[in-house]
Amino acid sequence: MRDYHVTQQVSEQSEHQDRLEDSAAMSNIQPATELAQGIFASEPTARRYVLSHCEQDGKLRCPKCDEARVYRLSDERLRCSRCRYTFHELSRRWINVGGLSCLDWLRLLKLFEQELTANRMAPQLGLSYNTVYKAVTTLRFSLLSQALDAKQLLTGAFGLDLGFENGRIGMEKSKERMGSFPVFGLMEKSGWAFVDLLPYMTAETVLHFHFNFKLKLERMGNIVYSDKYKHYDALIFCGDETIPLHIINGRDRQAYVDSLVSGFWRFAQDRLRQYNGVTSRRFPLYLKELEFRYNHRNEELFPLLVSSLCRLVPEYE
Repeated sequence: MRDYHVTQQVSEQSEHQDRLEDSAAMSNIQPATELAQGIFASEPTARRYVLSHCEQDGKLRCPKCDEARVYRLSDERLRCSRCRYTFHELSRRWINVGGLSCLDWLRLLKLFEQELTANRMAPQLGLSYNTVYKAVTTLRFSLLSQALDAKQLLTGAFGLDLGFENGRIGMEKSKERMGSFPVFGLMEKSGWAFVDLLPYMTAETVLHFHFNFKLKLERMGNIVYSDKYKHYDALIFCGDETIPLHIINGRDRQAYVDSLVSGFWRFAQDRLRQYNGVTSRRFPLYLKELEFRYNHRNEELFPLLVSSLCRLVPEYE
């Protein structure tokens, strides 16, 4: 079995412009539990911390069959005693994508926690923009892979449009027209946000409801969201020039989510407005990131991001 890796061609399109106020440089970050452990001190300490998030009950398991009985070879690789699969400590995990050291990954995650863009991360990390862009995209895929609708988003036509196929992330800018623009339903219950893929719904269907059944639509650039629909607070999708977005206007009445003074939509809208150039192809990654951030808004995100990155890349039949 192969280790997962990204394709070599990297999108040259610009990362989104700064969306929030800049944070302090890494050296000025306030003390936290991870910093107290000294995980940023060196590559060995960073790697030990990363491996602790890969272990179950203090042990690394076979990433292929989940067997706990593994042994180390003379070249430091590991071998499963049951299926005989030979692997490295980080094999088949998201963190193995992109070629970053564990120390660079942890420093990047700390900046991602503070919502810095790839443009701002790159000089602080001493890495190229393309390297940071690949890493941040990989992290967003790891967050999406934990969603209840992850399998639907990462397989079939949705997966191909998103740039994920057979465990590989394609970073190159596709010239092919998307098969469809995924539509999501937004809902909040008891302080928890739910961003649900609606596989039976298309952008054309949403526009049909708008023109023929007066479903209220609003625009933020290429992002379109609606008034209430069934049990959802809004429908949302990101289109492109193939969709007649110019005919949408918000002059008649306010969409339900815009009447709310707090909650997930206010949290997400503030950030979506700061994004510049979000493509319809990558839009689901950003929605799922916002869902994750909102649902963990009262927690320290850094250890959660490390755990997400240390998860196995899903393999679907």
